[in-house]
Amino acid sequence: MTTPAETALIALRGLEKIYPMAGGGVRALVDINLDIGEGEYLAIMGPSGSGKSTLMNILGCLDTPSGGSYILHGQAVQTLSDDELAHIRNREIGFVFQTFNLLPRATALRNVELPLIYSRLSGGERRRRAEEALQAVGLSDRADHKPNELSGGQRQRVAVARALVTEPSIILADEPTGNLDSRTGEEILQLFDHIHRQGKTVILVTHEEGLAGRARRILRLLDGRIEKDETVGAAGTAPRL
Repeated sequence: MTTPAETALIALRGLEKIYPMAGGGVRALVDINLDIGEGEYLAIMGPSGSGKSTLMNILGCLDTPSGGSYILHGQAVQTLSDDELAHIRNREIGFVFQTFNLLPRATALRNVELPLIYSRLSGGERRRRAEEALQAVGLSDRADHKPNELSGGQRQRVAVARALVTEPSIILADEPTGNLDSRTGEEILQLFDHIHRQGKTVILVTHEEGLAGRARRILRLLDGRIEKDETVGAAGTAPRL
């Protein structure tokens, strides 16, 4: 059964996204109804143009819907100001991107510390939390290294540590193993498994069946609509009711 809307971490109702274009708009998302509970491990899949990137941007408060509602922790996201949205992005959501998005001239420790710059924490406390986040991803010994001194897998671990440092309720990852070899990608997926076991809500956006299979639930999009919503179990997948 789906999570009741009143207890869901995320509740989408009739969500739509239309991009204006000459001669009419492009409907990227159409009538999306979705509940995501705390502690879920969800993969969002779909071919190019299916709407998965648009949905990710809306879930991450990087974009706003054209219609419908998005409720996050009981707040109607579409009614919030830019400053309030920035606060949610900084406190509630940790982002992990395919391209790492690290500052090339900053050390691993400094990159991880960046999301805390606008907090009211002291410099010492920011450093302590950044060091703990690097330790959590197994990179304590690389704190003073810059991105060009790290392997691809290590750079992605730094990105994961940066996502974790604000202690968000949601980890949102966009093709997190796309630039990694299969062995290193498996190590990163094991890290996400561990994060999920610690109680975080993990949402992966991917086109890879193997990556999606690590999740506990798979949402498949097609032409901007939810085509299928499956719960993944030990014996395979079964449709959610």
